[in-house]
Amino acid sequence: MPTLEQARAWYNYNDPVHGFDHIIRVLRMAERLAQEEGADIEIVRAAALLHDARGSAPGEESQRSHHHLLSAAFAAEELAAEGWPQERIEAVQHAIRAHRFRSGGEAPQTIEAQILYDSDKLDVLGAIGAARTIGYAVQDGQPVYAEPSEQFIQTGQKLPGEPHSSYHEYLFKLRKIKDRLFTRSARAVAEARHAYLAGFYEQLEAEIRGER
Repeated sequence: MPTLEQARAWYNYNDPVHGFDHIIRVLRMAERLAQEEGADIEIVRAAALLHDARGSAPGEESQRSHHHLLSAAFAAEELAAEGWPQERIEAVQHAIRAHRFRSGGEAPQTIEAQILYDSDKLDVLGAIGAARTIGYAVQDGQPVYAEPSEQFIQTGQKLPGEPHSSYHEYLFKLRKIKDRLFTRSARAVAEARHAYLAGFYEQLEAEIRGER
């Protein structure tokens, strides 16, 4: 079984989006959901520790869109070296590949894959979600807030030259997350986190406009 100490070497501690602290949070939530949903805890733990291990760090932007595939391949190498049976390695790989289901990846078919997906997505909601989304915008050279065009609000398509601020990301993706989770346990957690994130961006927009 991979350990936290091993995982520490696979991630950038100072990355505000996919760093080691993200892995710890996803692991804790995945363990909680696994207990509540009756999942295979060993599969869940391994998948949580390995799911962003390759292609998601700063400087690897060109690989980020397929980091789930790179991480799944890396997971197979690591787990095979530990002597894991092939069918259990494949279960971990499926969970890792499926954690980007909404970005064109394969659908999470197993409860373990659904738990990893849900745990990863819960980490873009709540206070942590606000911090990570702002961190990603800054990392990408984008503003924390920019007024979205009417076209973006209606279609999700930006006008030429329109930035993709953290507020754009909230409108485009984050406000929809709670309705795209798989497990009952994760949906229960998501309610409060969604409310906090929605309130944060409502307050941010009001402050930018000088209304509060």
